[in-house]
Amino acid sequence: MPQRARSTFQAQVFSCWNWKCALLSAAARSSVYLAALRRSGSHGRLSIVLVEMGYVALTAGVYAALQQRALGLRSRVLGNVLVAAGVPALAQTLDWLAHRAVGAAVPSRATIAVSVFTGVSALFHQFVMRRGVFLTGRGCSLWDDFRLIPKLIAAFVAAPVLLLVSGVVGTERAAEPEGIL
Repeated sequence: MPQRARSTFQAQVFSCWNWKCALLSAAARSSVYLAALRRSGSHGRLSIVLVEMGYVALTAGVYAALQQRALGLRSRVLGNVLVAAGVPALAQTLDWLAHRAVGAAVPSRATIAVSVFTGVSALFHQFVMRRGVFLTGRGCSLWDDFRLIPKLIAAFVAAPVLLLVSGVVGTERAAEPEGIL
C-alpha cells in the first residue's frame, strides 16, 4: 500500500476510533474477567486478563465508533438493534476467537459473565450516547463525560422501572370507564 493511501487509511481508522470507550471498556472488561477467574483456579489468569486488556483496548474503540455511527442511521430501530445486539455479538465472537488463537482458553463461567456484562454495557452505551456522552469528535472532554456519569447511571437504572410504572398506570387508565370523575 502506498504511503499516502496508508496514512489516509490510518487517519480514517483513528478518526472513527472511540478512545473514550476503548479506555473504559478495557479497564472494566478486564476487571470482570479477573473477578470471574478469581475462584476458577485457572492457571492462565494473567494471560487471559492481558489478552483481554490488549484486545479490548484495540477493538473497543472501533466497536464504540460503530455504535456511535449506528445511532445516526435513519431507522432508529435498526440503529438501536445494531448498538444493543449486533456490535456486542460481533465483539464477543471475535473476543472468543482471540483467546482461542493465543491458547488462553477462557472458562465458561468467565465467558458468561463477560457476555452478560457486554450486553448491559451495550445498552448503557446506547443510553449515554443518545444523550451525547462518550462520543468522540464532538468536543466534550472525558472529564465532562465523567461528571455526568452518576446522573446517567441513576437514570439508566431507573429507566426500566419508570417504563414499567408508566405501562401499568397507562393500562389502568385505559381500563377506567369514561365518565367517572
